[in-house]
Amino acid sequence: MYPEDRVLVGVINRKRDLEYARDHHWYRIPQERMPRGVYAEYLAFYLSRAFREKNGGIVYYAQQKGLELAYRRDLLPEEAHHPNANNVYYRVALGELVEKTPPILNPTKRPISFIYTTWDRFVHAREIRDLYSQNDYYVDRIYHALRDKGIRPQRIWEAERRDDPFAPGLRILCEKGEVLASTERVGGAILMNTAHKEDEILQAILMKIASSGGPVTLRIPPLG
Repeated sequence: MYPEDRVLVGVINRKRDLEYARDHHWYRIPQERMPRGVYAEYLAFYLSRAFREKNGGIVYYAQQKGLELAYRRDLLPEEAHHPNANNVYYRVALGELVEKTPPILNPTKRPISFIYTTWDRFVHAREIRDLYSQNDYYVDRIYHALRDKGIRPQRIWEAERRDDPFAPGLRILCEKGEVLASTERVGGAILMNTAHKEDEILQAILMKIASSGGPVTLRIPPLG
């Protein structure tokens, strides 16, 4: 375990999915949610309201042991008629589940999907907000402002920087290519930093999206 090791936090909504992770050592992620791949040394799991006293917190984590692509219908043959049966998922092989003590809680009830963080932040975190860097928080505000306007950007976390020079930042798929925004000075990306007002950055991104033919509409399947 190294401080810079990457940790991907995912959500478990069903007790049977926790059993797959704990007893069979695998977890599934829709490929559409991670179009550039899954790059993490560890996976951690936020439990939803289905888990009673353990809900609302990151309770377990495990080392990633391998990765492959599979149709949902092959991963869960007993659910062959599920609406997402023909979607492609990553099947992430896991080591033994380890309990996170104390768990990482979510007192502000922040919506959780996937979060990339680093091992040093993960082991010291007491609340979800502790997993974010200052730059991640800044990107997050622009991310939600775009979503409020009906645009679905892809978030690039600071922990992904070794694999993506635009991290932390945003990627928006458009009809004429992609629009990139980053807190780093990277060629081709709109610069997001505190020297500029958020409204000015948002407007620059929207103008670039418009000149790029508008955003591509993606169907993002739930983790079902």
